[in-house]
Amino acid sequence: MAAELAQPQDLAGWLHHLEKLHPSTIELGLGRVQQVAARMQLDFGDAKVITIGGTNGKGSSVTMLAGILRAADYLTVTYTSPHIRIYNERVGLNGRLATDAELCAGFAAVERARGAVSLTYFEFGTLAALWLFVQQKPDFIILEVGLGGRLDAVNIIDADVSLVTNVDLDHTDWLGDTRDKIGFEKAGIFRTGRPAIYGERSLPDSVRDYATTNHIPLLLQGQEFGWKETGEQWDWYGEDQQGQRVSLTALPTNGFPLDNAAAVLQVLHKLPINPERAAIDRGLAGAQLAGRFQQLSHHGIRVILDVAHNPHAAANLAANIRKHLAGCRVLLVLGMLADKDSASVVRLLAPAVGHIYAASLGGERGSPAEILYNHARELGYEAISCHPDPAQAFAAACKAATEAPVTVSETVSETVVVVTGSFFTISAVLEII
Repeated sequence: MAAELAQPQDLAGWLHHLEKLHPSTIELGLGRVQQVAARMQLDFGDAKVITIGGTNGKGSSVTMLAGILRAADYLTVTYTSPHIRIYNERVGLNGRLATDAELCAGFAAVERARGAVSLTYFEFGTLAALWLFVQQKPDFIILEVGLGGRLDAVNIIDADVSLVTNVDLDHTDWLGDTRDKIGFEKAGIFRTGRPAIYGERSLPDSVRDYATTNHIPLLLQGQEFGWKETGEQWDWYGEDQQGQRVSLTALPTNGFPLDNAAAVLQVLHKLPINPERAAIDRGLAGAQLAGRFQQLSHHGIRVILDVAHNPHAAANLAANIRKHLAGCRVLLVLGMLADKDSASVVRLLAPAVGHIYAASLGGERGSPAEILYNHARELGYEAISCHPDPAQAFAAACKAATEAPVTVSETVSETVVVVTGSFFTISAVLEII
């Protein structure tokens, strides 16, 4: 009874408890979380599980797939990370965020079951989400893998269908310093005999080898499925559950990469359902995700938030800027963590923007703005300034956005502020908007 009385009484208290519980923020491995999950006796009934991993595009893929399934009237729950503003963003219950009370109940269930087992913040939160999903009795459970794949807490659950969106260099201290090493970790979410989808055309040998060794039917972008852009719409082809060729034409776009959208449709067609075309269109067209080329307005200035924090994502953001902001004067607010490849990110983004407002990020992982400044100057890029934090960098960019662009052509249609580099950068700016 004493232990229960000592439990936190609100969500803030529980999150503080989670932060202090384990000596390491990250500790890959499934032993601890499997032990507690067994005690919790998690039973999902007839629910089908889709696990989504990869370097980039996981969140948008979860959003699109969940949107289609909900539009087809299937009760669908989702688990994603990290959050941008509030923890509740991580746990989606059929289109709404889990409430503080629901999350507290989930955390209490984990606390009762764990005994003396020490869990990381992510492990504790994953188990709480899974407990909440059991209470919902869903048709579909969509799980976004956290840091890696093979040793990620999410991977204690066997997926009926799995998707690896892409593989690129990120979290190299934990996952390895080559695409093949990282690909092996990502492919760890695949299950023998169950469909696995790989969402980009550049396939690491390790992913193919993992699938072959473990007898996993692997479907590849550009082979078993793919897409073709047709003006403002796009066409898709792929395989159904029986391996027969299927196709869809004149699909709506939503700002997310078509590689991701095509992979999502292939996942959908490997599930034991047959959603109507109208549900697919509604799910794709309505898919929106905070911090993924998210467009807002601040005092009449168009602001775009994108959490690109590695070279793969930065290349995609640069392409989106050129495609969607052609003719605009683009001012970039950039703040990054020290363990990211900031040199490559600056190299990719600098040619696509008119000025970079480099922001320092605090904390032990934060990078000073001067690092970004030096990267830009080494490239011969001079339109960059340093600011103590994202809020002040954003304020400077907005001030410049309201001034006449004296150094650019009169053909400039609009000044747009793009904020990127880290979830922390986006979160800080969202506190202002």
